Amino acid sequence: MTKPLSVRQNPDIKYLGKLLGDVIRSYGGEELYLRTEYIRSTSVDRHRGIADGDAIDPGLDALSLDETLAFVRGFMLFSLLANLAEDRQGVAAEEGASVVEAIEKLASEGVDKNAILTLLDDALISPVLTAHPTEVRRKSMIDHKARIAELLLMKDAGEAETPQGDMLDDAIMRQIALLWQTRPLRRERLFVTDEVQISQSYMKDVFLPVLPRLYAKWERALGTRLPNFLKLGSWIGGDRDGNPFVDAGAMREALSRAAETVIGYYLMRVHALGAELSISTELAEVPEEVLALAEASGDDALSRKDEPYRRALSGIYARLSATHLKLCGHVAGRPSSISAKPYDNPQQLREDLAILAHGLRSGGKGVFATSGALGRLIRTVELFGFHLATLDMRQNSRVHERVVAELLAEAGVEADYLSLD
Repeated sequence: MTKPLSVRQNPDIKYLGKLLGDVIRSYGGEELYLRTEYIRSTSVDRHRGIADGDAIDPGLDALSLDETLAFVRGFMLFSLLANLAEDRQGVAAEEGASVVEAIEKLASEGVDKNAILTLLDDALISPVLTAHPTEVRRKSMIDHKARIAELLLMKDAGEAETPQGDMLDDAIMRQIALLWQTRPLRRERLFVTDEVQISQSYMKDVFLPVLPRLYAKWERALGTRLPNFLKLGSWIGGDRDGNPFVDAGAMREALSRAAETVIGYYLMRVHALGAELSISTELAEVPEEVLALAEASGDDALSRKDEPYRRALSGIYARLSATHLKLCGHVAGRPSSISAKPYDNPQQLREDLAILAHGLRSGGKGVFATSGALGRLIRTVELFGFHLATLDMRQNSRVHERVVAELLAEAGVEADYLSLD
């Protein structure tokens, strides 16, 4: 593994640190910037053995209370930005981290692709998300940091501007300025509903779009379609051990929010597919199964009469919208204008999408069916269903004992289970 660069060698830390200094100068004033820079530089000198603590003390003693708070905020933000830079450095520098490199290493040790596939056929990897009760950083801070990471990726790609036309350096500095002016900590206690909401934002922004892309990358490396060996779990809303606020209502809320997140994501992707698959029967052969799905969709718009894929997707969207209403108790943000019955299970949704994929493949347009947006959506449905993530129930063992005792007594197996050794 490549040895990580030191803080002084990491170009991202230098770049982000300079922008942070410009923000401190702009919003805190030149005097605060100079004092902060003096304390920073003398602290570095002390770390290197060039200076002792006496050189730092005058700078600290000269700060007023307000300046001290601003000084602490500046160093807190520098630590946040430095962590971001080190995370990026670690991803870029880690050798053997790609699937292709892992396959090559296994092959060099006598493990071929067939052995890997056999292992994956029986594998189940289930990362479980949990919420830590001491996490006090606000989501706003996390969002600004994530946006800086996105902008740095654009910079890595050689871009000078954002898609909106802003200069990248200006856009990054704007996010740092927002961090400077954003309250970093929550003032109120974090409740279960807040934890659920935060976890759903991660699901929507990270796991839902990223996992199908990872599967596509792995399948290209292994040359075949892989089983669904990686699925998510969560404790959030189901961890009752020591938390009196996690009750039946909290669990219902967690399950409802999860369904809302994942079905809302499907609706968004199906809508995008409808814009993409503009295939006309006047220019392409379309299988009977796709035509039948289009006829059953309820979409009778004349403008789409010759576009069976779009009509079929309109019907799928309508059924998903009805499923959203059934599971979440309210209509989706962009409800369908077509009346339809909800899906009974995610397998029915997958079957409809598979009909479209088969139609595209048989029509010579396999790029849409296998590696495009439709293929990714099918994989997403397989991974996340309508539940998004398995909700694990954690409970104090004494509660489990009482439940077991009640069940055994009701079944006539043991009248007093709790008295047994």
